[in-house]
Amino acid sequence: MDMRRSALQKSATNTAAILFFPIKRPLTVSPHPLPRPGNLIAKSKPKEAPQSPNPPASAAFDQRFRDTASLSSALFAPNLNSFQCSDLLNHLNPSQFDSIFWEIHNNVDPSTALKFFYVAGNRCSFRFSLRSYCVLFHLLLSKNHDSAARLLLIRLIDGKLPMTLRDDVGDWHREIATVLADACVGSERFRGGVRAFDILAHVYVSDLKSFGFDVAMDVFRLLASRELVPSVRTCVFFMSTLVKEGEPEKGYEVFTIVSRKFSPDVHLYSIAINAQCKRGKVDEAIELFKQMESKGVAPNVVIYNNLMHGLCRNGRLEEAFQLKERMVDKGMQPTHVTYGVLINSLMELQKYGEADCVLKEMSSKGLIPNVVVYNTLIHGFCKIGNLTIALKLKDDMSLLGVIPNSVTYNTLINGLCKDNQIDLAEQFLRKMMKGGLCINIGTIHSVIHGLCKNLRLDSALTYTMLMIFKNLRPDNMLLTTLMSRLCQNHMHSEALKLYYDLQGTGVGCNTVTSNALVFGLSEIGNVQEAKSIIKSMLDCGVRLDTFTYNALIYGCCKEDKLEIGFKLKEEMTEKGISTDIVTYNMLINRLSKKGKMDEALMLWHECRRNDLVPDVHLYAVMIAGYCNGEDFEEAMNFFDMLLQQNIKPNSVVYNILIRAYSRVGNMPEAFKLFDEMRSKGIPRTLVTYSSLIHGMGNVGRVNESTYLFDEMRKDGLQPDVVCYTALIGGYCKLGQMNEATSVLQEMSSFNIQPNKITYTVIIHGYCKLGRTEEAAEGLREMLSKGITPDSVTYNVLSHGFCKEGDAKEAFALWEHMSDRGINLDDVAHTSLVHCMSQQSKIENH
Repeated sequence: MDMRRSALQKSATNTAAILFFPIKRPLTVSPHPLPRPGNLIAKSKPKEAPQSPNPPASAAFDQRFRDTASLSSALFAPNLNSFQCSDLLNHLNPSQFDSIFWEIHNNVDPSTALKFFYVAGNRCSFRFSLRSYCVLFHLLLSKNHDSAARLLLIRLIDGKLPMTLRDDVGDWHREIATVLADACVGSERFRGGVRAFDILAHVYVSDLKSFGFDVAMDVFRLLASRELVPSVRTCVFFMSTLVKEGEPEKGYEVFTIVSRKFSPDVHLYSIAINAQCKRGKVDEAIELFKQMESKGVAPNVVIYNNLMHGLCRNGRLEEAFQLKERMVDKGMQPTHVTYGVLINSLMELQKYGEADCVLKEMSSKGLIPNVVVYNTLIHGFCKIGNLTIALKLKDDMSLLGVIPNSVTYNTLINGLCKDNQIDLAEQFLRKMMKGGLCINIGTIHSVIHGLCKNLRLDSALTYTMLMIFKNLRPDNMLLTTLMSRLCQNHMHSEALKLYYDLQGTGVGCNTVTSNALVFGLSEIGNVQEAKSIIKSMLDCGVRLDTFTYNALIYGCCKEDKLEIGFKLKEEMTEKGISTDIVTYNMLINRLSKKGKMDEALMLWHECRRNDLVPDVHLYAVMIAGYCNGEDFEEAMNFFDMLLQQNIKPNSVVYNILIRAYSRVGNMPEAFKLFDEMRSKGIPRTLVTYSSLIHGMGNVGRVNESTYLFDEMRKDGLQPDVVCYTALIGGYCKLGQMNEATSVLQEMSSFNIQPNKITYTVIIHGYCKLGRTEEAAEGLREMLSKGITPDSVTYNVLSHGFCKEGDAKEAFALWEHMSDRGINLDDVAHTSLVHCMSQQSKIENH
């Protein structure tokens, strides 16, 4: 028997090779509905064989007899005479061939018929009818040529065989199924053969599933309506595939159809219960479970596991545990899957203690948790941020000989990145790469984001380029983050290299990522390089937007290249790119800082004409500009306008006004605004208080300003070095150096370190009083604390020495300054020259 079966299989393989030898490409499947190639399937009436105008009935009968005899002679023989084919087909059209072929099919040799179809179709361009192909399919199966039959069916459904069809054919797939069924039912040779429909059903959910499962179900329903349901084994495969492919409703429909013909076995019940659970119909699944028990079909472990999984997914955990106990009572042992389902559900419900109990029970039963169970636990603990237990579980796995897989490491790395344990995350990533494990692209993204967050930008760059080398495209968010971080950390050359490397590999950067680089370059004043990036963007078809131009304008404003900034604004308009409130904010801000308030006001009105609504930031810029020019009337006009527009002023706006009034000594107005901030619930900041303290010192009311420190603390603010320096400055202006020194000591008690401005103010105070020795001591103390004086500090002290006629100390200080590359200002230089001149006169006398 084995030898005969081997011979049959070899024969089938050879036969298939004969028919399908001309295929020069992989088998392809057309999407549903099937387009029928015009060169293969023809609906037009085929050319008739040459005949006399009106042959007598006896002549036609004689011709039919001869054609039948000739075709029988050709197809009954074990070997085909290919030359005989051409002569024979000259007398036949597809309809005549189909009629004779059906008449004689009971005695046809399938292998010979297959060769005949090949020669006729490929050498003689003969088009067979659908029924002829279906009969050939059945014939091949009748001799166990299953491989050849399957390939014939696939090519038939795929529309890749030369064929003629009736004009009234509607649904192609139903037509094939119908003709196959008719051929089976109408032939004594084929009747009762279920394998044809096994193959048909199998093909639709495997080789030809791209047609869609709706088509597969239509064919299955048609077969069932003709009482031609495939075998139970095929139905199990058909159902299983549907459920696995996310079609549980269709899978269950197959079960209901099959149940009308067969008594379902444990496999059919198993898939049906799984289908109902996946549909969320757990109660119906339970009813099926009871039904199979009532019919004497014993549930297996798979069924129990599927039902438990369904219960768990619906939050019915208690019932799932009861089902597990029932399974044990029936003498079945829970498996890894059983415990995995329960542990997964407990972890999702954050019942970690109970999950640990199930894990211990599993171990006590002699079941070593597999990698799936461990991954479930690790995922749960990573999800809640308990990396300590997650890492311990990973170590436990290794001790038990359970090897962590890619899922384990991907889960841990993502968890570690969220917990900012980037060193260990990177270590695991390297381990995965070394072990050849599959790394999720999201995992690499997490590591690179973590490296960027921790400013380990060299490593971030390395992994990004590694992704590109492995044809993994980093997402745009990642590239934008990396580009921004590089620019923020003064790694502009690396950012440029990354940009051009990405272009060179064909990955490229989108508008947002490119904008990050343009902004970074503009921020350091490298507008020329930023323009090169914009040119590159245009060359690569990357769209420029408002942010692109705003970044360039920002750079121009920062470098005081206002003319170029305005040209860029005009260019935006020419290219149809809208200016926004940010565009105007930057330009107006620069104009106001230069004191060009008339031009700033013109730009303000242009902004309004363009239907852009100024925001609180733009109002603040205008108010600051007028305050800097001490035009308080216009500043308050804009402040009132802001209120009329129902825009709530913020701390910045109030601080600008308070600082301006304090600077000119108008403390009543400053305190009026200060009280207004409190009444309107606008937070008062350290800037608010330092401005007032500075103002009080300017008007000689420094003692009264001390209460502001108490107010500050009530507002939850701790005075900083700026506030203390303002207070010290007030005392120094009054010549109260003892009080100034006391404030300096108070700063130290609060662990607030003085800066160079603080010391410069104190040195200036001593110099005003002619106490240059104490001023010089202040400089020495400053240097001993590692605070580097600037030109202002040195010039103040130099001027102090000169004023007191101490040319020697002044000259020594000048040399000290020269050694450090610091120059005297005009006042100090004039004082030094005058001092030396006076000293020379004294010495000459």
